[in-house]
Amino acid sequence: MAAITLIEAVTQALAWEMAHDDSVVVLGEDVGINGGVFRATQGLCEKFGELRVLDTPLDELTIAGVTVGLAAQGMKPIAEAQFEGFIYPMMEHIVCHAARMRNRTRGRLTCPAVFRAPWGGGIHAPEHHSEANEHLFTNVPGLRVVLPSSPARAYGLLLAAIRDPDPVIFFEPKRIYRQYKEEVPDDGEALPLDVCYVLRDGTDVTLVTWGAQVKECLEAADQLAQDGVSAEVIDVATLTPLDFDTIAESVSKTGRCVIVHEAPKTAGFGAEIAARIAEECLYSLLAPVERVTGYDIHTPLYRLEGKQLPSTARVVAAVQRAMAAG
Repeated sequence: MAAITLIEAVTQALAWEMAHDDSVVVLGEDVGINGGVFRATQGLCEKFGELRVLDTPLDELTIAGVTVGLAAQGMKPIAEAQFEGFIYPMMEHIVCHAARMRNRTRGRLTCPAVFRAPWGGGIHAPEHHSEANEHLFTNVPGLRVVLPSSPARAYGLLLAAIRDPDPVIFFEPKRIYRQYKEEVPDDGEALPLDVCYVLRDGTDVTLVTWGAQVKECLEAADQLAQDGVSAEVIDVATLTPLDFDTIAESVSKTGRCVIVHEAPKTAGFGAEIAARIAEECLYSLLAPVERVTGYDIHTPLYRLEGKQLPSTARVVAAVQRAMAAG
């Protein structure tokens, strides 16, 4: 079994599902002949043809509208926004139509669509190419928001997203697209949505994160272990619906929690998790919940981008504050 990168896992999942379900189609800018800006759809047009891998005009609003129409009529479209910052025009159809389809028709119609977008910073890209705005979608009823953090989870979660009868926003952390490889069986086995994954057991503090920041949290856990601090690392994976039970169980055990995400701090999804912890786990806490996030600014250009992204050092410092507090 060959080891593959996260971007290759995305391609592998798309190819599997297209080969086994004729209703699955892919559409977006340059997804066909060029294979996508990051080559996520490379080879799919040659294998499945131009009727199932559609190169669209440079028009995200139309891409989203066509996607909703296809999904409402029984197809399973997978639309790509070339970058997460290009998804804003698509929000009209995603929020006003895709997310409401089941409720609006009282279950007569659903919208089994996936909206893929390379997400986050860390690749020295210009404005609108490095944003982390997943929180704009977590407040929308009827949407699932998924953010994988490894090749295996990208493969399994994308398969599950395509098979889900309702719309899924599937953000792919491009900073780790090709950062490392792992063995991923191409067996069509989906991973469960709406589940947090405990990547490392611990007893002193809970690190809650998703996407590319899983890497920094695991590195921080390794550093903390050298000082005798045992950190549990949780990959949220599906932000909404949130598997809060897994987080609550961990926080009740450790008594401390540090939430790490790349999006700006104010009203980021970490704030929702912190509020739930305050509501349901308050008497288990030994210290205030810490948040390590992006700053409340637009993503800076590459010379300062590293200052914006949560670093391993910032995570370690937050844990040290939590340990000193109680």
